Amino acid sequence: MVRRNDQRRAALVDAAIEVLAKEGARGLTFRAVDAEAAVPAGTASNYFGSRDDVLTQAGARVYERLQPDEATIARQRAAGRDRETYAELMRELVSRVASFRTGYLALLELRLEATRRPGLRKVLTERVRADLDANVAYHQESGLPGDATAVKLLMLALNWLIVEQLTLPDVFTEAERDQLVAAAVERIVAAE
Repeated sequence: MVRRNDQRRAALVDAAIEVLAKEGARGLTFRAVDAEAAVPAGTASNYFGSRDDVLTQAGARVYERLQPDEATIARQRAAGRDRETYAELMRELVSRVASFRTGYLALLELRLEATRRPGLRKVLTERVRADLDANVAYHQESGLPGDATAVKLLMLALNWLIVEQLTLPDVFTEAERDQLVAAAVERIVAAE
């Protein structure tokens, strides 16, 4: 029987994210999750029906934790509607995502694992597609310059910049990263 203590489940999923980031998908076991969460052995197996269940919930939790808070959304909505403002919003996004290092690394592990697990691939594809669609819709509603293609191209470019930042942090300085974000916006987003 699967347990329903939501706080404990969240703590276990957060522990799974840490294990994925540190040990990779092959290191994700119920025992490893229990150890990372500092709970008695066997606890994770009481909360998850399978390893696939842990993988799927870890992916969902990373996206949940990457969402901007209401204050950030309100500040973005009140900001200007030019490319300079757009570049600042993208710098904030890159910083927010990069600051949750273990979450993003766990997502990379989940993406690799999805190549071998059709169920996980389906879940991640649906989640990424929904996130992309939400970003395009937000962009169109916001009045920022550029179109849906610009949003998609920025997502692709900035995701790789984040990968560089998290896996090989000495490739670019923080100033270079900020310049690259500004250049991506400048080159991808057409002037109004």
